[in-house]
Amino acid sequence: MARATRSDATSVVEAAGHFRIYLGAAAGVGKTYAMLDEGQRRHGRGADVVIGFVECHGRNLTKERVEGLEVVPRKVVEYRGTRFEEMDLDAVLKRHPKVALVDELAHTNVPGSGRHEKRWQDVLELLEAGIDVITTVNIQHLESIADAVERMTEVQIRERVPDWVVRMADQIELIDSSPEQLRRRMLHGNIYPQEKVSQALTNFFRTDNLIALRELALRFLADETEEELLEHLQRHQAQVLWETTERILVGVTGAPGIEAIVRRAARMAARLKADLHVLHVMSGDVENRSGTERVAAVRRLASDIGAHWHEVRADDPGKALMEFARTHQITQIILGSSQRSRWQELIGRDSIIRTVRRLAASASIDLHIIARRDESTEPEMANQPEES
Repeated sequence: MARATRSDATSVVEAAGHFRIYLGAAAGVGKTYAMLDEGQRRHGRGADVVIGFVECHGRNLTKERVEGLEVVPRKVVEYRGTRFEEMDLDAVLKRHPKVALVDELAHTNVPGSGRHEKRWQDVLELLEAGIDVITTVNIQHLESIADAVERMTEVQIRERVPDWVVRMADQIELIDSSPEQLRRRMLHGNIYPQEKVSQALTNFFRTDNLIALRELALRFLADETEEELLEHLQRHQAQVLWETTERILVGVTGAPGIEAIVRRAARMAARLKADLHVLHVMSGDVENRSGTERVAAVRRLASDIGAHWHEVRADDPGKALMEFARTHQITQIILGSSQRSRWQELIGRDSIIRTVRRLAASASIDLHIIARRDESTEPEMANQPEES
C-alpha cells in the first residue's frame, strides 16, 4: 500500500476541499459535539452536509446532534472473527457532498476495510476530491507528542497522525475544558461507562495528566496562530525583510532510543518556530540490521513530523555534522547522550559529542545533549484502552 507523504499531499490540499479540525486535550471535551454542531449550522444554511463517520461513544447529547443529518452507511468488515464498522470512503466519494463530517482523524482502519491504513489518509482523498472535511483529534495523537504523553500517563498511544497533516488544516479550533470539569463529567458517566470510570480517573484522567495535556494543546494552537500572523504580514508587507531565527539540527544514528531524541527535537523546534533538520552521518562502520531498520524508522518519523532529512558519508561524523551546521546556518544542535563508558572515552578517539562540543563553541552554535531512552527501559504501559 502506498504511503502518503507530506510532499505528496501538500499540493493536493492547497487546491482542494477546505479542511477544519477540532482539537482537544482529551476524550470528553466535546470535539465530536462541536463538529456535529457545525454540521447542523451549515446544514441549516442550505449546505450539503453528510456524516462520513461519527463515533458517539454512547453519549446521548452527541447522538441528538446527529438527528437531521444524512449519514452515509458504514462499511461492515469481518476481521479475526469479529465484525467492525468503518467509514465507506468510496460511498462518501460517490455521494460527493459539499461537507463531510469525519470523526477521529488518527483512527487506524480495520485491515481489509479499504485502500488506506489510516483515516487521515481517507481524509486526504476526500479533500483531493474537492470535499470539505471537518474532523476531530486529541493532542496526544500527534506523532511528535505521543511518546512524551506515553511516558507521562503510562498509557500506550497506539493511534497517531503525522504533525504535517494537522498543520495543513485551514482552521484548527481548540475545544477546551478544565481538568476539574472533565473529571466531573467522567464521574457523572458522560464520557465512559460507569465500569470504566474508576480506572480512567486513577490513570489517564488524573488531574496532573489533564493539566499537562491541556498545556500541550494550548501551546500547539498558539504556534499555529503565530504562523498565520507571520504569513499575513509576509503577504501584505512584502517589502519588510523578516529575519529567520532558529534552525535546529539533530544528529541521528542507528542506536536505540534515537526516535525519542528526534521527537524531543521536534517539540523544541515547534516552540521556537524553527526549521528542523535531521542528519544521518554514514561513517566507515557498518551498522547491524537492527541499526539499519532503526535509521529507516527515524527517516519515516522525520517525514511525519515535517523535518528535513539529510544523509552524508564521512569518516569523522562529528566534523561532518559541524560542516553541515555551518553550511545550513544551524543555530542549535541536538545530540543523544553518548553510550560509551568514560573509560572508552579516555582511551579511544574523541567521541562525536566531544568533537561537536569543541567545534560548536567556536562557531557560536548552541549544543543540547538529550538523555537517551532505550526502548528496553521504557516504563510498562498501563493495561487500559487508549483515550480517544
